[in-house]
Amino acid sequence: MFNKSVLAGFNDQITKEFYSAFVYLSMAAHFEEMNLPGFAHWMRLQYHEELGHGNRLFDLVLNGGGKVELEAIDKPPSGFGGALSVMKKALAHEQSVTKSINDLYELTLKEKNYPAQLEIQWFIGEQAEEEKTVTDIVAQLEMVGDNKPALLVLDHQMAGRSATE
Repeated sequence: MFNKSVLAGFNDQITKEFYSAFVYLSMAAHFEEMNLPGFAHWMRLQYHEELGHGNRLFDLVLNGGGKVELEAIDKPPSGFGGALSVMKKALAHEQSVTKSINDLYELTLKEKNYPAQLEIQWFIGEQAEEEKTVTDIVAQLEMVGDNKPALLVLDHQMAGRSATE
């Protein structure tokens, strides 16, 4: 199912998905330090979701007869600033992942790897959803501004995220 270039692209994306998980776990720790447990909860669920994405690609490579080659995962950033700053960084991160997914899709088109295209289409839809979700959170935080009681209300809402979302 995989030629050399598509396999390399999928292995690279696996690394990026696991790195994304670490970024969100680092953001969760930051929110815990800020005493915003709802935002921390949201980020922990995002961490698990990104692990799921990496594992989905991992299984796809294995089931397609490819060899998974795991690479080192870079240290995630820390010290993100306030809640708005964190979520803007999360949005920028999601946008970079979207670009990577789109580039991988372009590669599968060029290589005429139709089964891989189907899988990547799922990720394209997932990325659109993730960018929209984080964009909405950024917009709400911008509306809140420096209003700490309103921030606590948002924190409470973030705590309501379930693992199935």
